[in-house]
Amino acid sequence: MNQPDTAAPAGNAPWTCPFCPLLCDTFGVAVGTPLRLVGSDCPRARKALANFDAEAGAGRPRVDGQDCDLDTALGKAASLLAASRQPLFGGLGTDVAGARALYALACETGAICDPAHGTALMHGLRALQDRGGFSTTLAEARTRADLVVCMTEEPAAHYPEIFRRIGVGEREGVAVEALPLHGDLFDTVALLAALVAGRVSKDDARVPADLAALSARLQAARYAVLVYESGRLPAQGALIVEAIQRIVATLNRSTRAASLPLGGGDGASTVNQVFAWLSGLPLRSRAGPLGLEHEPLCFDAGRLLADGAADTLLWVSSYGPEPAPPPAGVPRIVLGHPGMPVPRDAHGLVFIPVSTPGIGSVGHLFRTDGSVLLPLRPVYEDGLPSVAEVVRRLTQAVQALKKERVQ
Repeated sequence: MNQPDTAAPAGNAPWTCPFCPLLCDTFGVAVGTPLRLVGSDCPRARKALANFDAEAGAGRPRVDGQDCDLDTALGKAASLLAASRQPLFGGLGTDVAGARALYALACETGAICDPAHGTALMHGLRALQDRGGFSTTLAEARTRADLVVCMTEEPAAHYPEIFRRIGVGEREGVAVEALPLHGDLFDTVALLAALVAGRVSKDDARVPADLAALSARLQAARYAVLVYESGRLPAQGALIVEAIQRIVATLNRSTRAASLPLGGGDGASTVNQVFAWLSGLPLRSRAGPLGLEHEPLCFDAGRLLADGAADTLLWVSSYGPEPAPPPAGVPRIVLGHPGMPVPRDAHGLVFIPVSTPGIGSVGHLFRTDGSVLLPLRPVYEDGLPSVAEVVRRLTQAVQALKKERVQ
């Protein structure tokens, strides 16, 4: 493994990494070709930084595969949205300012909004809506946890800095365990919940010994943290989240425990927070003819596109070339990283390159634990407009077109 560079980043301290919902802010970036991570060997951050080059020129907007200026691209995009009967806003890879602008545009057009990994986000949201929950923060886990149980395999594969962020290896007496699977995840978590609650005896010969031992350690822990990744949950994963919360609730009758969900990357959890505080409803909602509507199953972007229920797609992905917009038989407006792989000869496609918060522009993101809003500072000037700027201008153009049609 490559050792982290310990030299200080030139002119870019402090820096918050926007490429993972942990939002690590203890290392930096050295400007070069490409950008170089300083103070950490996080593979996720290194891979993301490889998509940026401070010496590369800003990308150009395109309409139907032809290069054009920003005003032309905005005019075409506005005409598509103004004529749309049911727009769909997907991806949603942006920051707080971009989310606020998207919400205003969604209200103006009656759009349905669903992030790129909406299904994973909905697991936790639906469980919270149905049963409630008890979660912790990275700081509290770091200072208090003495037992960390990974409920969905090893989280460091997707979140390389997670154990460092919660203090594993820095304090004595902090144990980390992986949930031993017996059957599928549904069966295993349900059985563990029953063991912790005393509905099943640990001495029952049919109970796996390692699962019975884990339940005993959870009950004996001073502060247990159950970590899970929403993106690794199977279909109907909300039921697993509910079972995890039942374990937490049972433990809190006699000791201290909490869950720590990991997810909501590429701005998804941030956009969800913004939409919730502006409307009172989470994503997979719209401001439609009947007022505000929230339909976590019907308003799935994949379902809507497959069923032909949306006639225009606005895709936002400012943190890197991926996730790219899905193939769709409808006009597409893409606000994305300049290197995003969108076909240059696509008819009915408007592409507008935008700045990445934390690389080429300022911004703010919510951390995965939902308790901290962190500022993003640019590394260099990329010459590109922000998502918020583009969407505000797009909203104004749509309003102007609608006014002309009324007159």
